[in-house]
Amino acid sequence: MSTEDPGEQGVRGDDDRTVDLSEDFVVLPEQTSDDTDRGWGERSGGNDDWLLAERPPHWD
Repeated sequence: MSTEDPGEQGVRGDDDRTVDLSEDFVVLPEQTSDDTDRGWGERSGGNDDWLLAERPPHWD
């Protein structure tokens, strides 16, 4: 006994379809827009120099 509907002869299932998995195929982006400084409401440019200059004395 077959489980196929006789009216659907020639219809291919998901197992038979071709899926392109080339390198330029992107499912999800590497980084979302809210995972950036701008997304967090911060200004561009950093304060790394200031943070390094203001290190606590025990870091020297």
